[in-house]
Amino acid sequence: MATGSQIDTDILSDEMFDVLCSMCKNKGKNTEGEKFCVDCHDYFCITCVQVHNEVPVLVGHKVLDKSQIKTSKGLPRASTERCDRHSHKHIDMYCQDHDNVGCSTCMAVDHRLCKDTFYIPEFIQRNNYQDTFGEIQTKLKEIAKNLAKQTDRFKQNKERLLRRKAEILADIRKFRHEINDHLDNLEKSSIDEIEDEVKCLEDKIEDGLKQLQANRSMVISANDKLASKNANPSEVFVYVKMGEDAANVANNYIEDAKLLCTVEDIKFQPDRTFLTQLEEKKTLGILKKKHTKTSVNLFQIKGNQSYNVKVESDINDCYITSACCMEDGTIILADHNNKKLKRLHSYNYSVTDYCDLSGKPWQVCMINNTQVAVTVPSQNEVRLISVERHMKTTKKINTKFECYSLAYANNNFYISDNRTSIYLCTLSGTKLKQFSQDQSGHKLFSNNHSLAVSQDATRIYVLDCNSGLMVLDNNSQVISSFNVNQLNDPRYCYLTEAGSVLVSGFRSKNVLQFTSDGVLIGEVIKADSSKQHITSVCCNHQMTKMCIIRVDDNIEVYDI
Repeated sequence: MATGSQIDTDILSDEMFDVLCSMCKNKGKNTEGEKFCVDCHDYFCITCVQVHNEVPVLVGHKVLDKSQIKTSKGLPRASTERCDRHSHKHIDMYCQDHDNVGCSTCMAVDHRLCKDTFYIPEFIQRNNYQDTFGEIQTKLKEIAKNLAKQTDRFKQNKERLLRRKAEILADIRKFRHEINDHLDNLEKSSIDEIEDEVKCLEDKIEDGLKQLQANRSMVISANDKLASKNANPSEVFVYVKMGEDAANVANNYIEDAKLLCTVEDIKFQPDRTFLTQLEEKKTLGILKKKHTKTSVNLFQIKGNQSYNVKVESDINDCYITSACCMEDGTIILADHNNKKLKRLHSYNYSVTDYCDLSGKPWQVCMINNTQVAVTVPSQNEVRLISVERHMKTTKKINTKFECYSLAYANNNFYISDNRTSIYLCTLSGTKLKQFSQDQSGHKLFSNNHSLAVSQDATRIYVLDCNSGLMVLDNNSQVISSFNVNQLNDPRYCYLTEAGSVLVSGFRSKNVLQFTSDGVLIGEVIKADSSKQHITSVCCNHQMTKMCIIRVDDNIEVYDI
């Protein structure tokens, strides 16, 4: 029998003690009760009973040693746990109808109509009750573990939300700068137009002033000659005729100058539609909410249409190895055979733009609203492609190995060699980590074909030909794996905005859907022997469309 010391709850047993000190229990301690107050109906340890006895109002209470306490008719002792609602009462009653415990006041108030209410010690003795302490403890531990997991997810969601907020604020500022740049260009164009027009009119006026000055000089000269006192009659005659000519020329130019002076004045008329449009706007854009909760429901296919993605400059049949959806609904395709990235319209899925590559692309992924990345295995490169206005390569990253599958998360790349390793790399290509062995030193992959990574980088999804779909954490720990026997030649995995994972079979021509933890939900696209092999799959951000890529010049867009 223990004496007054704190007791580990994991090793409690009836042989060690019967009851706990009530005061210690309220403080979160488990100390054996050695004394019992008949008036308080509470147990106390040696230390706490001294505190009890020092309280003036409790001085008259009868305090007994535990050994002096006898249960009536061999009944177990009643619980010393106090009722949450009626703190002066102990929980000593049980309602079998509701399988609920409480104090006598609770029973009188909430269970007065119930037939089967019992005093707990009597119920235990009468029914030979066997406690389920171990089972409940196991259940509580499991629930506590699940609560901790959910707490971590909420914390991760909060961190993700704050990161996204920072990104959105940066996008808003960037957009504002773009608007400012456009306004600066418009202002410069308006000023240049005015400068050109004023310069033209100013040149005309300067020419007129020069002509007027020349005529004025000629008239003054003719007048001065006529005023000469020493001129002979012949010279006077000549000066008169010359004066007449100068006067006629000057008069004619004066008439012309009057017309020049009536040139229409210039005026700037502002385009008020700019202000009208700005007044109609409440924000610089639209804030869209994306559901990140893991979907547990199987996608339901409502219908589909086929769209041709071949362009005039293609010299080979299309072989689309991957696709990704941008936030504006446009789709970027990696055309392996034609060495192109192609952009599709968000509604009619026509090719609106493409970017020629010097090598054959394999997998494309979105970096942000204006940029994607694509692997070019034959050249050991990851290319960064701008998708603003016209698509163009902005940067080449040498990986020093044949790079195939590609994912982007937390400002880093996850790149596979299509064999036994996945590398975590910076945007400049520096290798930070290699995933090839588990914590026991065993090989993780034998032939990894595709990968995807959650936005917070806590889940890495790898599709391996032999191991199936594998879910890893950032410490190379395998969280779960699923050997996809329902797929023949599993080739591509895609993480949706809703959190579920789509996995396609190249030869089985079907698509399976999994939860974010790698649990199979069901088959979304069933095999169809009349159709071509499936190379990849993707969904739009709104989760309303699913795009299936096959080995031909067409893509299939399904309503979901």
